[in-house]
Amino acid sequence: MAIITTTKRTERFRRTTPPTCKYWLAGRCNRNPCQFSHSLPTSPSNVYYNANTTYKHSKKPDSSVEKMASSSAKKAINCAPKAFKKPENCALKAVECRPEAEAISVEKPSKCEQKAEAISSVEKPSKCEQKAVLIEKTADVEDVATVAKACVDKSRSICKYWMTDNCVDGDLCQNLHSWFYGDGFSTLAKLHEHKEAITGIALPAGSNKLISGSTDGTVRAWDCNTGRCVNMIHLNSQVTSLISEGPWIFAGVKNAVKAWNIQTGADVTLDGPKGQVLSLNVGNDILLAGAEDGVIYAWRCSFETPFKLVATLSGHSKPVVCLAIGCHRMLYSGSMDHSIKVWDLDTFQCTMTLNGHTNVVTSLICWDNYLLSGSSDCTVNVWVCTEEGTLEVTYTHTHQIAVLGLYGMTDAEAKPILFCSCKDNSVRMYELPTFLERGRLFTRQEVRSFQIGPGGLFFTGDGTGLLNVWKWLEE
Repeated sequence: MAIITTTKRTERFRRTTPPTCKYWLAGRCNRNPCQFSHSLPTSPSNVYYNANTTYKHSKKPDSSVEKMASSSAKKAINCAPKAFKKPENCALKAVECRPEAEAISVEKPSKCEQKAEAISSVEKPSKCEQKAVLIEKTADVEDVATVAKACVDKSRSICKYWMTDNCVDGDLCQNLHSWFYGDGFSTLAKLHEHKEAITGIALPAGSNKLISGSTDGTVRAWDCNTGRCVNMIHLNSQVTSLISEGPWIFAGVKNAVKAWNIQTGADVTLDGPKGQVLSLNVGNDILLAGAEDGVIYAWRCSFETPFKLVATLSGHSKPVVCLAIGCHRMLYSGSMDHSIKVWDLDTFQCTMTLNGHTNVVTSLICWDNYLLSGSSDCTVNVWVCTEEGTLEVTYTHTHQIAVLGLYGMTDAEAKPILFCSCKDNSVRMYELPTFLERGRLFTRQEVRSFQIGPGGLFFTGDGTGLLNVWKWLEE
């Protein structure tokens, strides 16, 4: 019986033969050619292997080699031996029929192993590549885009790599390569001059200028025809809220409210608030400002004395971050103390406290006979007045992310749409009253301001200082 013995030539061969590819052993090598060997290493010099798989010395082959051989055998398809089992059409069966073959070297792979090696060396295409092949094969179809759309199930999230121009998947990417999705609207322009978050957008009456305020300490005026910034005011303080009423523009800054009249050129500073003015609203000829000290300041407007402080509404224990004016001369205020308070604007007294949220109440809007409140607790509550005159939650819409702002308008078909700005840098669009999602807007940072314009226009301002102009499309 022939015995394979160790010689100097074998040692030289062992030094020049590259190591066995560990990925090939596991059946996962996709390199062709591969710099490593796709065959099993030779057995130790004092070990041999005959056709009957019996060992002729007390020392058995290295267990690690045996394990590797077993692992690679399991990955072969239909013909590789499993645990050295002898299937049909394999080299081991031929050895059984030829007893004169006394020994066989492990160094030379069998036909089945060669077949397994060829199969494993072929790179397995990824899912995206498989879809690309499918689209390529259907090039004769009249509309290949339809096939691509059927193959790729887009998610409702924007691709973060596309946002930085680094996505390599192209049209086959599972995430969106667009700043919005949905039907019936489009983006018209992007105005980017502010250096920090836009906290307020206004369209003063009788003007063709769009006004925006930012935490970069500036208020800018934009020409609505050209989209260019035509004027800028430095306030040397963060602008944390901005609105307009008639020809007046109001900006909330630290310890004051700044006011300008675009018709007369009047420039007024309203002192009184303590800390940053976080929210502003106007109703019933009363200017209201929610401040960081938890107090709401009220100025009455008249022709004789443009602004006169008439009341301070105390009740919140933390900063007032949103204000809304509803029917029956009622004021609603939301605070970081998680509560909503209802105020009578005739008496400036608090008539009710609503405790429907477990975190900061970030936004309030009144729509018909309903009050909608958004919160950092990831919910939107719909409040309705009961027969007893109190307000109770009739529906709660839950998100997976904190709600930053609520804004309402109608689309081109006069359907009510609720815009819900969330902390994941998106704005969800819901049809009311069903809360069916209509689409989404995406930005690099959170949307902090929203304004409705004429002719189906609407505007959004985000944390990067970008002001986006959108428009509803007519059918």
